[in-house]
Amino acid sequence: MEPSVVSLKLAHPYIHLYRGKVFVIKVGGGVLANKGSCRALAGQIALLSDLGIRVVIVHGGGPQASELSRKLGIEPAIVAGRRITSDDVLNVAVMTYAGAINTAFVATLSAQGVRAVGLTGVDAGSVKVHRRPPVTILDDDGRPQTVDFGHVGDIDAVEPDLLTSLLDAGFTPTIACVCADAEGKLLNVNADGIAEAVAAALQAKKLIFVTEVKGLLGDPKDGATLIPFIDHAGLARLLESGSITAGMRPKVEACMRATKNGVKRTHIINGNDPDSLLIELFTGKGCGTMIVSEREKQSYQNEELA
Repeated sequence: MEPSVVSLKLAHPYIHLYRGKVFVIKVGGGVLANKGSCRALAGQIALLSDLGIRVVIVHGGGPQASELSRKLGIEPAIVAGRRITSDDVLNVAVMTYAGAINTAFVATLSAQGVRAVGLTGVDAGSVKVHRRPPVTILDDDGRPQTVDFGHVGDIDAVEPDLLTSLLDAGFTPTIACVCADAEGKLLNVNADGIAEAVAAALQAKKLIFVTEVKGLLGDPKDGATLIPFIDHAGLARLLESGSITAGMRPKVEACMRATKNGVKRTHIINGNDPDSLLIELFTGKGCGTMIVSEREKQSYQNEELA
């Protein structure tokens, strides 16, 4: 039997399980900046749509925003993986996230046959936010620091009506991380947080973070220490050990909150690896890290034993 046929037979149970379910896929700016990876990811998303999976995409664009900021003479300020957003940086964020990146990614998806629709959190008031007050956080060295993040929003709620309507009509909502508060003031909102909140509001089957790293590593300096499967208790130990820092921390925290709020399984994968999305979703071994609650861990282990 041909290997491709074997692969299809092995994937069949997953195809049956996933049909009609909602997957929220958050794509990092680094992956989108790589034209080859972006095009390949769009092809994989097209396949998910063809299999009857209802896909919502949320994207970032941090590297692109930093690049444009520097071209304009504005040095980016990032604390604990989160961007401080001044008046000028907010303008850069809107131009980058809601403008150049969203339009280009929707075009790439459309070229692969995906009926993508570009959105922001502003559209139909889908993502309700308020401006973040100054907060005390731990920096990457573990020291407390009070930070005013400027025009940065924290999420109050997601109104899923627009997203549900688009999904029901066969479209793929593609959301940029710009939102507005109750007074209509634009705010830069962490894309990981939007993806988490959207996944919880839609009770998504899966929340997948497509990044430039393979997943969680036991040793951040050693790519061979990939952790393929972990629950909340294991994540808490990694966070305490300092193994999870910078941009990975918001993703891990988003995964933990999502799995506490009805999302069954969350994943972190490397979008630059060939077919990583399909391998993670349609093979038992996967290629990244799956993060689940303790309850879902037991369900997953029972599946493996069956």
